[in-house]
Amino acid sequence: MAILLFLLWIIWNGRLSVEIILFGVLLTVPAFLFGVKVLGYSLESECRFWRNFPLFLLYTLTLIREIFKAALAVALLAFDPKGKPEPVIVEFDSGLPTDFQNVLLANSITLTPGTYTLFQDKDHFVVHCLRREYAEGMDNSTFVELLRKVK
Repeated sequence: MAILLFLLWIIWNGRLSVEIILFGVLLTVPAFLFGVKVLGYSLESECRFWRNFPLFLLYTLTLIREIFKAALAVALLAFDPKGKPEPVIVEFDSGLPTDFQNVLLANSITLTPGTYTLFQDKDHFVVHCLRREYAEGMDNSTFVELLRKVK
């Protein structure tokens, strides 16, 4: 992390001189120590991040795809003169072990048009869905399956 912070400093300055390098070191060290002390940074957490990075990238791309699909479905519902929302509230347990995974899932559900996370406590979710079919398979959705692979 310290190397990354230092490289960012060099890139943002756009030139390289002894003065830039010295100021970079003087600013990087306190920023790194802040990360260790306050943010709980450790080499183990960085290794875990890079080990899971491809999975998070896939998760992000899946989320974007699902947002577009859901936005199209909600738009079609809104413009269909015979289409009526059939709101439903569903409860399910995700089975995900960490708060991080569960909060990420809750936020992903809320970001997807037509669904909204009303309540989340550990792995228990209460979700409002604009239509009943939006709620089907939520407890073992693509999001949940990808998050289960996070180590």
